[in-house]
Amino acid sequence: MRVMLDTNIFISMIFFPSTQTRKLAKRLADSHQIVVCDYVIEELRLVTDRKFPAKRKFLDQFFLELPFELVYTPKVLDLSEFPQMRDAKDSPILATAIMESNETFVTGDKDFLVLDVDMPEIVTMAEFLERY
Repeated sequence: MRVMLDTNIFISMIFFPSTQTRKLAKRLADSHQIVVCDYVIEELRLVTDRKFPAKRKFLDQFFLELPFELVYTPKVLDLSEFPQMRDAKDSPILATAIMESNETFVTGDKDFLVLDVDMPEIVTMAEFLERY
């Protein structure tokens, strides 16, 4: 199954590792295709530089070791074709998840979790671990 991860999931996995994040990483690597969009990587770099500047090397190392498929968020998007997001900066992430035909999108962001979309299925980390 193709699974796209949101920025907040990567932050948890990289900077706040726990039993749950390690279980998620193992399950994803062993049984699923991890999909990462360039928009999320850029957002993750900005958050890291702002909140965890001393830990930038951990971010770079994480992506060197993670097996993933990189997809690109189009620079020009007609966001009216996609569900409206409360936070406009999240719209390109949702659009990419839909356009790239991901079956599942894992996030901790309530703005995604309240959406009513058929594909991808939008779930929390705990829900993903429980179902898959």
